[in-house]
Amino acid sequence: MHDLRVGFRYLAQGQRWVARHGKQFGVGLIPGLITLVLYVGALVTLALWGSDLVSWATPFADDWDSPWLGLFRGFLTAVLFALALLLAVVTFTAVTLLIGQPFYENLSEKVDRDVSPDGTAPESGLPLWRELVISGRDSLRIVARAAVWGVLLFALGFIPFAGQTVVPVIGFFVTGFFLTEELTAVAMQRRRVDLRERLRLLRARKALVWGFGTPLALAFVVPFVAVFLMPGAVAGATLMARDLLGEQTGEGEGEDEGEGRGQVRGDSVAW
Repeated sequence: MHDLRVGFRYLAQGQRWVARHGKQFGVGLIPGLITLVLYVGALVTLALWGSDLVSWATPFADDWDSPWLGLFRGFLTAVLFALALLLAVVTFTAVTLLIGQPFYENLSEKVDRDVSPDGTAPESGLPLWRELVISGRDSLRIVARAAVWGVLLFALGFIPFAGQTVVPVIGFFVTGFFLTEELTAVAMQRRRVDLRERLRLLRARKALVWGFGTPLALAFVVPFVAVFLMPGAVAGATLMARDLLGEQTGEGEGEDEGEGRGQVRGDSVAW
């Protein structure tokens, strides 16, 4: 329960930080708005021509009698749109972070400088193109993992009662975990912590991760809300990354009251 509260506290602190730094909040909205426009366009296109796509993909059903043809293809169209919507929710953060890499790197660095006792922020020392390649590669790996979970949970959703009650709850916790990984990656990549080590750190503190990521997963169901929460989520994830890596945070911004996490850890994993 303690880590759950701390995780939620980091989320709230991140939103407060961007509220105090209006310029960073405004700049941080740009990538989310770009991604939202792209996703809405893709979903609208699918809604308009999804049935045509299903008809093209199922020529074997052309000779079926009514109403079975309509029911079969209608069901597949609904499933296709539901899967697309699920994929959009799961991948929205990854795509937004990839598009907004320079924006969020700058925001995360400013948070680090603001809360660091010595006013400094770690730097990867890598050129921007190299950081984009690493970020894109890791995002694809996370999206692949999330897609496997999404298909599994979608299938379990057909189980009577449990599929409509327990499975959706599990889905939000799973989505929250992957959201947190993507968001903390901004700060951890600057520290040259690789994907495997990031996942190990997050799995060791699952309650902390769920306290941070699950409320975001609930909010991110509505992409328009996600746009406005993204800057604060990146800021809060930077504070969480400092906690996970055992870095000291000044002025109590990233610590629970009276409980420090120690000095900056010097054994981050290099790529």
